[in-house]
Amino acid sequence: MRFRHRAAAAFATLLLPMAGAVGLASPAQAATNATATFTKTSDWGTGFGGQWTVKNTGSSTISSWTVEWDFPSGTKVASAWDATVTNSGDHWTAKNVGWNGTIAPGASVSFGFNGSGPGAPSNCKLNGDSCDGTTVPGDAAPSAPGTPTASSVTDTSVKLGWSAATDDKGVKNYDVLRDGTKVATVTTTSYTDTGLTAGTDYSYTVRARDTADQTGPVSGAVKVHTTGGGTTPPPTGDKVKLGYFTEWGIYGRNYNVKNLVTSGSAAKITHINYAFGNVTGGKCAIGDSYADYDKAFTADQSVSGVADTWDQPLRGNFNQLRQLKAKYPNIKVLWSFGGWTWSGGFGEAAKNPAAFAQSCYDLVEDPRWADVFDGIDIDWEYPNACGLTCDTSGAAAYKNLMAALRAKFGSNNLVTAATTADGSAGGKIETADYAGAAQYVDWYNVMTYDFFGAWDAKGPTAPHSPLTPYDGIPKAGFTTAEAMAKFKAIGVPAKKLLIGIGFYGRGWTGVTQDAPGGTATGPASGTYEQGIEDYKVLKSSCPATGTVAGTAYAHCGSNWWSYDTPATIKSKMAWANSQGLGGAFFWEFSGDTGNGELVSAISDNL
Repeated sequence: MRFRHRAAAAFATLLLPMAGAVGLASPAQAATNATATFTKTSDWGTGFGGQWTVKNTGSSTISSWTVEWDFPSGTKVASAWDATVTNSGDHWTAKNVGWNGTIAPGASVSFGFNGSGPGAPSNCKLNGDSCDGTTVPGDAAPSAPGTPTASSVTDTSVKLGWSAATDDKGVKNYDVLRDGTKVATVTTTSYTDTGLTAGTDYSYTVRARDTADQTGPVSGAVKVHTTGGGTTPPPTGDKVKLGYFTEWGIYGRNYNVKNLVTSGSAAKITHINYAFGNVTGGKCAIGDSYADYDKAFTADQSVSGVADTWDQPLRGNFNQLRQLKAKYPNIKVLWSFGGWTWSGGFGEAAKNPAAFAQSCYDLVEDPRWADVFDGIDIDWEYPNACGLTCDTSGAAAYKNLMAALRAKFGSNNLVTAATTADGSAGGKIETADYAGAAQYVDWYNVMTYDFFGAWDAKGPTAPHSPLTPYDGIPKAGFTTAEAMAKFKAIGVPAKKLLIGIGFYGRGWTGVTQDAPGGTATGPASGTYEQGIEDYKVLKSSCPATGTVAGTAYAHCGSNWWSYDTPATIKSKMAWANSQGLGGAFFWEFSGDTGNGELVSAISDNL
């Protein structure tokens, strides 16, 4: 069975050919166990590209790092990636982000920036020591303060308190960061933030500065939701109405987060899955850094109507999702990892579930965007079975992975998963312990689409998302009803099962027969991929001519397509209600019409 989630080409980060190098150094335990090296990767006269590489030269793992340096007056960092870069005058500080702080012995990590001006860095320090690996006595950076606690939350304010950081020379003050941006510097271990918006989510961290003006690592983050504003989350008994937003949709499809607003869809959903984060080296990782947090959106592309600036702390889709949540506070956003293309990394992750869960938590809860996400979604295609690649981690691996994620993310975050819908005898539902894992997840997104398609080039033609069996179906067990029945039979509660809807069709060409079961010569032409097309195109280019097993089909010329329409979605939602399912989800927003008619069909009938 083939399932969607084929991540399009990732947008490469700005890494240019290397030019000259300047030796320097940088980790977070002690610089005597590490070095940091600066390289000017390019130079265009008025500015340049720079890259720092931090290498662990010791025998023990480094858990975090901080690089500091001075620039001559007139030289600045204009933008940076893969590190949090701040400055105090001409003194610059770069700290690891959540996913690249850990460096094994002999390994290295890099971060880059674009600079303005002609100068080169000097006076480099790595965690207070020299970047060349020698010790600078008595000049270590302060430790991280304790994770803040929040109290006295009102419509417009919150009181924060934290435990003190330590430093060999003494702590001078603390920076308070709201959503990754400094909002205050105080000398005490408490601060009251005011001027907030009612019914809005915020994330706070704190960092210390010592008497030598060195800043230490940021603390853990505390999430705060201000009162008022009519933003009480919907009751837990409400149905889930979830859509996938793809990070790559902002490129060729030109589908931005703002389209959720202009289409009216944002007002009709409860959750968004942001797809996809990568799974590699046994860890969660960024999928497309440019799309995720670096791309600058113009005013007309932005949810807020305000253009991004080069120096704001967070850009990209993450900032747009933050703006969306400000407008629609009841929407919860999950970061989905894996998908068809990147599921091959889960086998390695399953070898150490706790370490995998920790890496995912560190990335999802990175202080720069911790307020954006309300949990994590795992799209493993497929545990102990084959998708794009084959996994042999064993039936228990899936349950163990979900248990570790729940233990790390706790009860205040959502943990969900996309699952196979293969209800056939001996099929993929039977290869992993989905029943055992169900106790750890809030729900399963059962991918009840892509059952049939033009990967079988000669057919027979068949609806890719049949609700029920029908005479002549190419394979028994490949229907929504049979998949849901199998999950319930093994003990997964109905309320933890969501029905899946594809906002696209699958089709063949060379077809003469109107009814399903005809022969074909190959896949029909599609805008982005052979054999697949968005609903918004098909509704006009090849209107439905019939219905089979609760799904529409269309025979136009020599092409044959199957897809869901508002009418078939209405019937599927009625079926989902009758089965006591927890709701519905769909892949993905950009396939819908400009006025969101498929989202409306789900929302109105669920």
